[in-house]
Amino acid sequence: MSTQGTPMTGRRWSRRAALSLGAIGLGAAGLAAMGCTARPEDGRAVGGERLEKVRLALDWTPNTNHTGFFVADRQGWYREAGILLEVLPYSGTAAETLLGAGQADFGIAFQDSLVFARASGLPVVSTLAILQHIATEIAVKASRTDISSPKQLDNKTYAGFGLPYEEPTLQQVIRNAGGTGKFEVVTLKTAAYEALYAGAADFTVPFVTWEGIEADLHKQALKTFKYTDYGFPDFYQVVLASNQDWIAKHKDLARRFVRATTRGFEFAAKQPGEAGKHLMEANPGAFTEPALVERSAKMLAEKYYLDEKGKFGTQTLEKWTAYSKFLYSTGILVDGKGKKLAKEPDWSTFFTTDLA
Repeated sequence: MSTQGTPMTGRRWSRRAALSLGAIGLGAAGLAAMGCTARPEDGRAVGGERLEKVRLALDWTPNTNHTGFFVADRQGWYREAGILLEVLPYSGTAAETLLGAGQADFGIAFQDSLVFARASGLPVVSTLAILQHIATEIAVKASRTDISSPKQLDNKTYAGFGLPYEEPTLQQVIRNAGGTGKFEVVTLKTAAYEALYAGAADFTVPFVTWEGIEADLHKQALKTFKYTDYGFPDFYQVVLASNQDWIAKHKDLARRFVRATTRGFEFAAKQPGEAGKHLMEANPGAFTEPALVERSAKMLAEKYYLDEKGKFGTQTLEKWTAYSKFLYSTGILVDGKGKKLAKEPDWSTFFTTDLA
């Protein structure tokens, strides 16, 4: 998600472009060239306790997708688990790349970007699904009476972000709705939302849990279309990733971190108002619109954190396969040398449920 304020709204997707494309382009060979720096001291004594450090790479500045981490830290649940949390400052490098290089222990990723990263040879896996469902939707200005379905986006202009899976995904949704899937693309990144508001583009894809709320607060009424309403497979929009080799060497620490993190997000799901306060208090000055945080926290709690049984973090092979298989079918997945994958991957290796 983006930092606060209208001028920054597009940064979430601009950031995702950097993360995904960085993960695609930096496979095993790239990591070898990059080099793995030595691990800093594992922890330190705090109040007489010896805590093990866990380094968490965020996908951008702190936002509501990260609420559970800050809740768990402020509630003392990491410390109870013998963990000292270190939130790494965002550097513009994909979390998957940092994980593959041993420069982070856990990181915020997305199902789509993780699929590209692992296909390229990085040993990254998802350990928890932070968001159970797609949180992006196709958006047009609410005043567009000529657009009542994605099929009417044919020959329209899409304000995009330069991600390899954008066009195939949107084409499929439009075709499923009865259109041809042909549209113009202008890659605007940080300016995508402003272009939509100004009428310079016909549609884009905001996160309804952030930009959608932000647009409403700023009196920019939108009309949105869910991918899944048109037969597109649901997927895990945000996940907590790690390096499978690091997990193998630190299984107990990894399990303690995942379980403490789960407690934090379970709190966020049950008490979004309090969780939002934890997020803002832990990051003074980062949020200029408390109403945006409050509404986003509530929406995430009501619709995205928990599965149909009310459980946080769930991952199933069925959901991992559906969207990942779609990405493979488009021919856009490549290996570490940039060559198109010749064989469909085993999707069960892209995630683990052993740490929950």
